[in-house]
Amino acid sequence: MSWLKPHLLSWFKLREAQLALCIGLLVLLIGLRAPVFLGAASLGNVLSDGTLLAMLALAQMCVIVTRGIDLSVASTLALAGMLSALLAVHHPELPVALVVLAALAVGLLLGLLNGALIGYLQLPPIVVTLGTMSVYRGLVFVLSGGAWVSSRQMPAAFMALPLSRFLGVSCLVWFCAGAICVVGWIVRYSRFGRDLYAIGNDAVAARYVGIASAPRLCWTYGLSGAMAGLCGYLWVARYAVAYTEIAYGFEFTVIAACVIGGVSIAGGVGGVTGTLLGALFLSVINNALPVLQVSPFWQSALTGLVILTAVLINARGKIHRGRQILPLHVTHTDARTAA
Repeated sequence: MSWLKPHLLSWFKLREAQLALCIGLLVLLIGLRAPVFLGAASLGNVLSDGTLLAMLALAQMCVIVTRGIDLSVASTLALAGMLSALLAVHHPELPVALVVLAALAVGLLLGLLNGALIGYLQLPPIVVTLGTMSVYRGLVFVLSGGAWVSSRQMPAAFMALPLSRFLGVSCLVWFCAGAICVVGWIVRYSRFGRDLYAIGNDAVAARYVGIASAPRLCWTYGLSGAMAGLCGYLWVARYAVAYTEIAYGFEFTVIAACVIGGVSIAGGVGGVTGTLLGALFLSVINNALPVLQVSPFWQSALTGLVILTAVLINARGKIHRGRQILPLHVTHTDARTAA
């Protein structure tokens, strides 16, 4: 068993392993305080509630890896969700699959608009997506006239898909599993995904080695928009209501999931596993607050505290990695001589 010890120690040093242990400990502590939280129904709600957050965080991870950010993701979700609801209400004869594709296409177009402004015009991502966040949110009000679309107006088939089950598992989980497979393949096995990390680490060097940064960025934001469009339909259909403030402020929760999962805001660092664990961590917290009878107003404070802690951990890790660039036995005098 002595050979197993170093492997376990190296595993525990991984960011993902530490986060998984934190989630397990958090669930255990909440269960001791409120045993109902450990019930199958409660844990199933945690998993289902975290699916949309996980899907959006996966796409946001790809954006942040390029040293960018997409603040318009929640507004894109709201606009695509409202459009899909209005389409289903005014044309109830349309197949649900067509409505889903329409929501996905709307999100893709909105994301490509962000990507074109950032990739081809080289505008700052935070400025572009901050502007489109307001524009897209305003379009939700314009299209709906400020009115709600309630469950009484929506066709039954429109609302049934996210709530249905396949092989005993919610379709939301299957959608999330599909998103994990797609994004996981992109970042791990495709040239497109490797180029994103190269751009995030050093955009100038990436351009010198022949990486076409502009189309890469354009399609990365397109992926974020498409994922938001799909989640827009799922969100509206699951909760059976569409209104102007759908997912208001949710973009910060999505970014928080990425940061907690180890995705560096400075770009070039991040992975699927860590992002999923970050989304699960926030889902556990959000579902535990009502069970523990904690005021929902504390949710933002807790999320902010977790983000600050994660940023401090990321910064500390960078300092340690920076200190280990030179071998430990090399002195400063030797380093200057070598230079």
